[in-house]
Amino acid sequence: MRTSHLALAGLLALAVPFTAWADRLDDILAQKKLVCGVQAATPPFGYADPDSRQQVGHDVDLCKLIAARLGVAAEIRPLSTDAKVPEIKLGHVDIGVANLAYTRSRGEQVQFSDPYYITRETLVVPAASGSQPLASFKGKRIATSKGSTSELAVKLNGGLPITFQDPASAYLAVIQNKAAGFVNNEMTARQYIQRAAQSGVQLAAISEPLALEPIGIGLQHEQPRLLAKVNEILNQLEADGELTGLWNKWIGPGTAYNMVRQDKVQPMTAIAFEPLP
Repeated sequence: MRTSHLALAGLLALAVPFTAWADRLDDILAQKKLVCGVQAATPPFGYADPDSRQQVGHDVDLCKLIAARLGVAAEIRPLSTDAKVPEIKLGHVDIGVANLAYTRSRGEQVQFSDPYYITRETLVVPAASGSQPLASFKGKRIATSKGSTSELAVKLNGGLPITFQDPASAYLAVIQNKAAGFVNNEMTARQYIQRAAQSGVQLAAISEPLALEPIGIGLQHEQPRLLAKVNEILNQLEADGELTGLWNKWIGPGTAYNMVRQDKVQPMTAIAFEPLP
């Protein structure tokens, strides 16, 4: 009988952390704080404002909107590109609103909300090479952010990725003739093309995308209530026009990106795409 009690005690001890894991939404509401991981240095999604030194961007504002709908404060935590999935998986942040593109391997590590837009991995090259087909860059050195889906896309398209900690460093590799091009999401690619033009350097985007990527919010696995709540809030923000308002503020007409928002919040299963590994 004593052995049975010890065994039961052991099972109960194991159940304690699992219960805490399963009730993360309750913890957020009880603590009145949503810890939100965002990109550390990827405009326009998350970056340090050069004047205020505060973290700003599309995803920072989205974090704050989600926290407000939950009735809690938002704690913004900047993350490097290669750290964002591990930080979500380990529970160091409650959610990751970090321009997080779905891939099969990421889907095994964290769960994704309904995507709120779809981006294209875009290859940026010197303007003289801008009319070449994507296939002509196979075997060439292509700069990317370390641990990003851009790195995966380069590998799948036959390029040789050279990786850096942030998009700015990948961009500089092209400017300094250390790489044939660099890859990033479409809006970030546009920003760097404009930045180069301002300094007298002409860059161009290859028209054929390397990959299509649904962007969602990342959460730990086994968090069905938090996932359902995040999806509910995203759909509310869509219906209220707030997601389009955020897009227009950071990415839309009149900004450096000048892009009209076309994709709405939708289930991942409604999107026809081939996930990166």
